[in-house]
Amino acid sequence: MGDIHMGAEAEAITDDGRKRVDIYPLSCYYFGSKEAIFFKDETLYDRINRMKSNYAAYGLRTSVEAVILVELFKHPHLLLLQVRNSFFKLPGGRLRPGESDIVGLKRKLSRKLSATEDGYETEWEVGDCLGMWWRHDFETLMYPYLPPNAKKPKECTKLFLVRLPESRKFIVPKNMKLLAVPLRQVHENHKTYGPVISGVPQLLSKFSINIVDI
Repeated sequence: MGDIHMGAEAEAITDDGRKRVDIYPLSCYYFGSKEAIFFKDETLYDRINRMKSNYAAYGLRTSVEAVILVELFKHPHLLLLQVRNSFFKLPGGRLRPGESDIVGLKRKLSRKLSATEDGYETEWEVGDCLGMWWRHDFETLMYPYLPPNAKKPKECTKLFLVRLPESRKFIVPKNMKLLAVPLRQVHENHKTYGPVISGVPQLLSKFSINIVDI
């Protein structure tokens, strides 16, 4: 890694112009469990029907998700939630009507990763918006672009970089698992992780990841 200097927003910048992201060993963090979260979606059919109902009532659905990194075996790992021992998702969720991206993401992170849902015990450092994904219609796939002919998209998902402190307690619902997955395993692995998660390593290429030895 090149020399470091401080940018205008007091962020560490490398000599090649990339922002530095410090990540800490997985062993610095404590992992516990709490009561399970009820999931509304039992089938794809149910989920699509609920999306149609919500769109009719509120319009475009906006979701926010967190990209959180830790170090394990000298390699950056991405924190993912595994639901029902099957599919993977980034921590986050849907915004409430009128709720801002940052406030909503902090609320969702506290609900799924903290001991209390109000978040008073946990501070979340939400940083750059890394990318946006769009659902053009009531379908299963999302795309990292919105074509001109898509006049009424049904869902937008925004990915934010969330920087961790040196230590943190993660308290996860009993019916979910919080896993640290190597970035190299996630990269372009659409079959296992889907297009959004598998595209995260490319979104991180504009950053310089600095592993902090503790």
